[in-house]
Amino acid sequence: MQNTLETLGGLERRLNVAVALADIEGEVQKRLSRLARTAKLAGFRPGKVPMKMLAQQYGSQLRSDVISEAVRSGFDDAVRAQNLRIAGTPRIEPQAREGQPPDALEFSAVFEVYPEVEVGDASQIRIRRPQVEVTAADVDRTLGVLRRQRTTYSPAAREARAGDRIRVDFTGTIDGVEFPGGHAKDFQIVLGEGQMLADIEAAVTGMKAGESKTFPVEFPVDYHGREVAGKKAQFALTVNEVAAACVPELDGEFAKAFGIASGDVADLRREVESNLRLELKHKVAAIVKEQALKGLREQARFDVPKSLIEAEARNLRERTLANLRQQPGTKSEDLAIGVDVFRPQAEERVALGLLIAELVKRHDLRAKPDQVKALVHEQAQTYEQPEAVVRWHYEKPERLLDFEAIALEQNVVDWVLARATVIDEPATFDAVMGPRPGV
Repeated sequence: MQNTLETLGGLERRLNVAVALADIEGEVQKRLSRLARTAKLAGFRPGKVPMKMLAQQYGSQLRSDVISEAVRSGFDDAVRAQNLRIAGTPRIEPQAREGQPPDALEFSAVFEVYPEVEVGDASQIRIRRPQVEVTAADVDRTLGVLRRQRTTYSPAAREARAGDRIRVDFTGTIDGVEFPGGHAKDFQIVLGEGQMLADIEAAVTGMKAGESKTFPVEFPVDYHGREVAGKKAQFALTVNEVAAACVPELDGEFAKAFGIASGDVADLRREVESNLRLELKHKVAAIVKEQALKGLREQARFDVPKSLIEAEARNLRERTLANLRQQPGTKSEDLAIGVDVFRPQAEERVALGLLIAELVKRHDLRAKPDQVKALVHEQAQTYEQPEAVVRWHYEKPERLLDFEAIALEQNVVDWVLARATVIDEPATFDAVMGPRPGV
């Protein structure tokens, strides 16, 4: 067997391999001989079928199998001999020499190899790390959100005002013609939450149950419904019910509703504070990790295999389409997403994966058992029976894979932090965590 390697440019290679036809035919004959011991054909006893008839009956399939195996084996042997790291799936192409009777099966395999990853200088990376604590005010705001989430409503014989929940019937028309989505029965609105256009909320405020009104509404030019965006409409609306909000008190009953057996509000505050600290810890870690990995990518220098980018882009597209198909109201045109949209993201993901793999190999940054155990225990604390959750994860090794990946990635981030310039910046809880629903 002979082989030669060509560089086509960048990471692309062509491996030319030749396998002697005599070897292939010899293997075909061996398999025919083995088959002859047990083969059955009408008119012949087992093991007595003439070799010529066996060759006619099975030779073609056997030869095809032997050639496929020879190509695969020849390619694998050549890859090992050349010490190549193949990225993606090779493209196998048969070769033929013009004017010469073939004495060998010749083929070429075109593929990409993994790059030599140049990590770069991590000391040039700058990371801004938020320094923030959970305050009593943060706990108060969170408790306020929890109270509002448990708001109940009761009918009120008065005019509607901010915070009330109202039920309405309405019909909207443009130039006297009802438009799609412009009609509803017993539609619920909580005034002041921005569920409806400001013109509609303003018109409804001050109305009582049983009252009707017709009023103009101007849709914004950037309204999500393109068929009505920027247009003027008339709405006919009837209020069916006005219901006043009743926000529960922060008392023992409220505390028990959140699993605080003692009913002590102070215990609830401590529980909320503990959860906020955990959320904050994860958020700060995510902010730092994003900067560290981005800095690594910017410092690194290497080509990214196109075959891996293409495979990752297709995976991203399939996952996106699967998620869209599960969402109600998804239209066929929503699924017409080309793979090109995902290539930039795919390239970054593949590049980062290669970078992390290189750092893990060079500096032995693999996840340690105690790191994985700590992560499992931390997550388990958010459940009512933490020890049962821990036992469940350790019952099967595959249940720990996500924790191992998190620990490995954190080891890489820690490696960067030990070399980068880290600037601690004071921040507030809300600035770090971002807007929270109901706040």
